[in-house]
Order: sequence, then structure tokens, then C-alpha cells
Amino acid sequence: MTSAPTTELRTHTDLGPIRGDILDTYAEVRAPLLHLPNYAVTAFGERLDRHSTEPGFVAVLAYAEGTPVGYVYGNRIEHGDRYWQRTAPEPSQEYTSQPAVALKEIGVRPAWRKTGTAKALHDAFLAARDEPYVTLMVNPAAGDGKVHALYRSWGYEDIGQSQPSPASPILTVMILATR
Repeated sequence: MTSAPTTELRTHTDLGPIRGDILDTYAEVRAPLLHLPNYAVTAFGERLDRHSTEPGFVAVLAYAEGTPVGYVYGNRIEHGDRYWQRTAPEPSQEYTSQPAVALKEIGVRPAWRKTGTAKALHDAFLAARDEPYVTLMVNPAAGDGKVHALYRSWGYEDIGQSQPSPASPILTVMILATR
């Protein structure tokens, strides 16, 4: 990993002013996959809009010279949330009996990968949270398995699988204690 160029991290709880920056960044981050229905910008925009109305929504964007270079967002999930209901095997009560934060999406433009930007975004996102666990879903094939391995290197552990929608691949559900 090379040292991270100077970025400014901005935390938001309102999607309105940053929606365009997230969509533009997403389009570059996911460019090789945009032909797949689940990864189309319109499908992502619909998920983003829905997620932004859920409890505890927070997004953090990284900017370099005023240009967005990465983002992360998520929200609080409670016991009985559909997130947990779609996870198999059923997750331990240790994780589901109290609120957790679901990291819904993280993306960094290709030119900014391997600079520490993703980890800085992740850590800034978690710094604004008080839930005892953070969970995320990852496509185990992403980056030929490198993305899954990256999350493991950050301390996440696999706890199951989920297919959030019929158009989605089967994803690995991971968890990390935040305190």
C-alpha cells in the first residue's frame, strides 16, 4: 500500500447534497459490472435512496481537490431486520439481539485504491457509530477474492451467506466487533 494522498473526509446524514457525488463515484468504481442488472447505476441509486431513509443513515465521502474519490455508507439494523432474516445460517443472538451497523457500500475510484483511502473511510464511518458490531456483505468473487481478504485483514469474520435480491449474487456476510 502506498501512502494516502491528501483527502478530506466529510460525514453526512442527509443524502440530498451528496447523492450525485456518490452515484458518479459508484459508476467509476463498478464500471466493469454496470452491465449486470444488480450493479446498474439505476439499481444502485434505488438502493441508496431506500437505505438513506433507514434509521441511523450515515455516509462518509473522501474528496481530493474537491473531487469525490471514495464513499462509504450504512445504517443501524435492529433485531428482526430483514438483513438478519436473509442471512443463513441464522446469526448468533450475540449479534442480532442488539442494534448493529450495516455497512451497505464502500467504494474507492481505481486511481485511489491501495492508498489507504478505503480504510480511512471505513474508520471514519465507524468513528461516528456506537453500535457494538458492524456487519457487511461481500461478493466472495470480487477482485478474485481480494476484497473478501481485505475485509478479513481488517478483522471481519464470516458468519453466513445472503442473497439480498434475486438479481444479486450470493454474498458472504461478515461481522466485526467495534468495541
